[in-house]
This record gives sequence, structure tokens and C-alpha cells, in this order.
Amino acid sequence: QVQVVESGGASVRPGGSLRLSCTVSGLAFGDYAMGWFRQVPGKEREGVAYINFNGDSTFYTKDVRGRFTISRDNAKNTVYLQMNSLKPEDTAMYYCNVDVTVLAGTMYYGSDSWGKGTLVTVSS
Repeated sequence: QVQVVESGGASVRPGGSLRLSCTVSGLAFGDYAMGWFRQVPGKEREGVAYINFNGDSTFYTKDVRGRFTISRDNAKNTVYLQMNSLKPEDTAMYYCNVDVTVLAGTMYYGSDSWGKGTLVTVSS
């Protein structure tokens, strides 16, 4: 059974930084692409960052490109999201997912196994 645990969310001021972590168990982590998604109440979950199985290919949605960096440590079964220059519109619950794909600039989740997420709040 796949288990996903996100952590690292917090309340920060605009312009601040956070590093999110997501640890996955129950599968061969290094075989799968990973992605970070976010969701605000009343809106659909949206993908923000993707990384392929070995970390040599990444994708970011335009809203976060240049500010967020995704990385992974396959020895630790963990994917990270470094978030810099945070804006109030980055406020959301952040989730990671397994076996993510990117088609025509849109990210798609590959697993129905979601963690509880980690809350990021950006406010002055």
C-alpha cells in the first residue's frame, strides 16, 4: 500500500521561503516520476512542479517558474519543493503524487494515493 506524507508547510510573509518534503513508502520510489500539486478551497487541485524518476528532467507551471525548485533524493524516498519569493497567491494546501505525467503543459497525477497535504499560508 502506497503511503504519502507531506511536511514543511507554515505561515510566512510575502517574499519568504519554505521547503516542503514528501516521503513515500510502499513502492519502488526511484522508478517513478513525482509531482507537487496544490489546492485552495473551491478550486480544483493543480499541478505546480514535476520531476522525472532520476531527477534530470523537471517542469514547472508558469505561476511558479523561476521561484520554485523541485528535487528528489531516491535514497530517502523523498521529493522536495523549495519555494522562494512566496506570494499570497501561493497560499494553498500542497500535496505530492506518484507517477505524475506532463502533457501539453498540463500535469496529471498518476496515483489515487494522496497524503493529508501540508498547508502553506503567505500573508503579511
